[in-house]
Amino acid sequence: MNIEFDVYKQKLGEIRPALDALADSLNLEGLRNELERLHAMQEAPGFWDNPEKSQQVVVKTKTTENKIEKYEQMLSTWDDLVTICEMAEEEDDDSMLDELKEGFQQLSEDMERCRLQTLLTGTYDSNNAMVSFQAGAGGTEAQDWCQMLYRMYTRWAEAHGYTYKIMDYQEGEEAGLKSADILIEGDNAYGFLKGENGVHRLVRVSPFDANARRQTSFAAIEVIPDIQDDSQDVEIRPEDYEMQVFRSSGAGGQHINKTSSAVRLIHKATGIVVACQTERSQFQNKENCLRMLRSKLVEIKEREHLDKISDIKGVQKKIEWGSQIRNYVFMPYTLVKDTRTGCETSNVNAVMDGALDPFINAYLTCAATGNWVTK
Repeated sequence: MNIEFDVYKQKLGEIRPALDALADSLNLEGLRNELERLHAMQEAPGFWDNPEKSQQVVVKTKTTENKIEKYEQMLSTWDDLVTICEMAEEEDDDSMLDELKEGFQQLSEDMERCRLQTLLTGTYDSNNAMVSFQAGAGGTEAQDWCQMLYRMYTRWAEAHGYTYKIMDYQEGEEAGLKSADILIEGDNAYGFLKGENGVHRLVRVSPFDANARRQTSFAAIEVIPDIQDDSQDVEIRPEDYEMQVFRSSGAGGQHINKTSSAVRLIHKATGIVVACQTERSQFQNKENCLRMLRSKLVEIKEREHLDKISDIKGVQKKIEWGSQIRNYVFMPYTLVKDTRTGCETSNVNAVMDGALDPFINAYLTCAATGNWVTK
């Protein structure tokens, strides 16, 4: 029999303790008890009388079911792979080796992703993520870089089964993107993306330079959790902000009424600006703006350990050299490197197509262990 079967049988034996430990980390027994409680709530009389509350319970039920199913699927895969090893040994059959290799690789990846999910213990880690893009100084070059980052994150979201909704989109004058806001919806979206918050630096030969000179560009990414109206006691009064209305433009603009339905809110105390133009109704755009503003205020309050929202002071961070969290180099060599974790890859094209998992995984691991790269 092929000796590789023995090797994989040993590997499966070695990872079984880690698989059992995941059940404890996930609190699998607690999840099953919670699922029973949620099912009982849905079967209770009058459950559907409150649509908003019932929908929250349905979503939580689905999320809990998915966690249990994913773990049980890993356990089932482990059993199947052990069976393949035993059958191959009994029948002296090498034909299932490829299936064994592929199955083991997939199981290892699933276990690593599950392990990372156990690190998402923050208050808002399970929430949707609001992601903002802002081009730095540099005109067309920086705006093109901003659009490249927009594509990178939406590709990542699609690859992981998340959906995204455009809240605001301001095109560049000649090319690219001045700024944009999107809502990425799905379980743990914020938890996985929170480490992407910061300045991103690009080095390349500019396609907009006739002399083909190397250029450095910057763009900022802001990631905040989508915080529901009833999750915090946050009151935003009409006198707390200035409201501006304008005509929609940019992505999707041709499908929106050519009236002043787009809304911009300026929070007076902090200077925070939010905008939404993708809904047909001014009322809906305003509601989305309030949702974004509320999330920003609560996130800042929690991050800065402030007692109340009114303690927040506006701080404008510069999008420039020295403040970047990650460098993307296209010339004279190819390299993407995170300045905080040291994670790097030379496959810059894959990263720009959304292959961000190594960087996200490295950030979560460093955050859990405290082993950051010393600058």
